[in-house]
Amino acid sequence: MTELSEPFPRTARDGLGRLVLRRHADVVAAAHDPATFSSAVSRYLQVPNGLDGAEHAAFRRLLDPFFAPERMSALAPALERTAHGVVAALGVGTFDAVSVLGARFAVRAQSVWLGWPTDLEDELLAWVEDNRAASRSGDVARTTKVAERFDAIIRSLLAARRDDGVPVDVTTELMGLKTEDGRGLTDAELVSILRNWTGGDLSSLALCTGVVVHWLATHPAHQPALAVADDESLDAAIVEMLRLDDPFVSNRRIATSDTTAGGCPVAAGDRLVLDWRAANRDPDAFADADSYDPDGHAAANLVYGTGPHVCPGRPLATLELRILVRTLLAAGRVTLDDSHRPVREEAPAAGFRSVSVTLA
Repeated sequence: MTELSEPFPRTARDGLGRLVLRRHADVVAAAHDPATFSSAVSRYLQVPNGLDGAEHAAFRRLLDPFFAPERMSALAPALERTAHGVVAALGVGTFDAVSVLGARFAVRAQSVWLGWPTDLEDELLAWVEDNRAASRSGDVARTTKVAERFDAIIRSLLAARRDDGVPVDVTTELMGLKTEDGRGLTDAELVSILRNWTGGDLSSLALCTGVVVHWLATHPAHQPALAVADDESLDAAIVEMLRLDDPFVSNRRIATSDTTAGGCPVAAGDRLVLDWRAANRDPDAFADADSYDPDGHAAANLVYGTGPHVCPGRPLATLELRILVRTLLAAGRVTLDDSHRPVREEAPAAGFRSVSVTLA
């Protein structure tokens, strides 16, 4: 866990000169004011997270039903079978919690949800590794190439579903949606939505798994109780583990008018960064930010964001992590592998690149 410097700085400037909001209250204020701090910061189409106002709200109304409670309940048995298959293949022994457990479960779970073919697994796993490496490099050309590769995978899946006799699944259902003004979604919008649902989430779920499994391995006394915890308690525990070592570092915003943020003047057109990781350790929001307190810290927890752009996929991520953790703990006791020290992930991500653990 990276300790925050003291005294806790309200703001900072990053290497690009952007104002970085770090205080919990400042991050929440900006996230709840999209009229002033717009999410339209990417040069690429990002549906729905890169949209604002009425357009963003309309797409959320269209897409949020995919994550409705009844749909997550219907999906759960298939995800449980997937988790059992992944964990059973580990056997009793040592494995990497990020690449072997987290990434493989993420790919299989997303494929089950979306109806994607199982023969894509190796290609998607390779893409997850290449995407993480490209992100670490900071090379724009390299990250663009990797992103285009993923878009090509999505386009091929869309093309296949335009043939007769294709089974109905979440992907074909998405393709058949109509917006509130009656038009169908464009290919660019479909690719953007599926990229948002999958491309980022594959890496994110692997990183989340690494953080959670590392916490479990370093806090073995909690494992027996968590193994038999009810859904609500286990969900609260997992999101608190993620708050303590948040793998979701930040989001960007752009100011639409002259204003202030974090006590600093901001001009229209200035770009800002909402530092979720720092805000989740702000001592003003958490009396003891280093302590593990699922119930006491729940109200201020920002792991999945806040405001109108709060993560739409939280119900799915919550379900996937709950099922994976419960399956892992049912299989045995998790301990760190003393022969391989955990390796931290590098910016712009956080968490772990590798966590070698033993299941016995």
